[in-house]
Amino acid sequence: MGGTGDTSTARERILRATEELLAGKDALAISTRAICDRAKVGMPEIYRQFGDKQGLLTAVADLGFERFLAAKRRNPLTDDPVADLRTAWDSHVAFALRNPYLYRLMFTPTGEDKPQAIKEAQAILLKAVERCRDAGRLRMSPELAGRSILSANVGVCMMALSFPDLFGDSETSPAVRDAVIGKVTGDEREDSRIGMATVLAQALVGTLTGAPTSTGDLDRLTRALRPPGADSGA
Repeated sequence: MGGTGDTSTARERILRATEELLAGKDALAISTRAICDRAKVGMPEIYRQFGDKQGLLTAVADLGFERFLAAKRRNPLTDDPVADLRTAWDSHVAFALRNPYLYRLMFTPTGEDKPQAIKEAQAILLKAVERCRDAGRLRMSPELAGRSILSANVGVCMMALSFPDLFGDSETSPAVRDAVIGKVTGDEREDSRIGMATVLAQALVGTLTGAPTSTGDLDRLTRALRPPGADSGA
């Protein structure tokens, strides 16, 4: 009897089939029947291998994190740790845009079992933030800075994926990136392109950290909200 030449296990085929289907549609829209048909296994095999569909999706999310983290580890390190944080932010966004449905599955899990690899993602970011601290360029604890950056980074990605017409432009992510990283490192950039996105991102980080708003922050907020030309005399 001729074989197909596929020596992978049933588990591997199910995982691969689910990832392939996720390339074109949301996890909630993928049926277990479609997965089984693509993997060429019977329906009971999913339950034997993963317990239920949610267990399968958690396993797929973990695989997604493996790819995500591998890309993170390939980010180059320079002698400017703050610039490296910006590079890491951009690579995060690029991964999300390349893998929209997988990314949603990874960062918006619905079951009780959450992908554990999120902890490694936090650990990689923490090391990057600690480099900023060691260079004297951090305004808060590394742990809090890492949580603030990751929360904002994921938020930008989710908004771009969910509302691409409103948030999928090429300016929003860099603006929020520079505002958030500038806030936690003290490396704020005075750039007119940042505008409202900067103000909103700084307010977000202030809320996350519980840090009081300084007079300088209020002045920048006032200037950003003022219409162009309002500073000129009558």
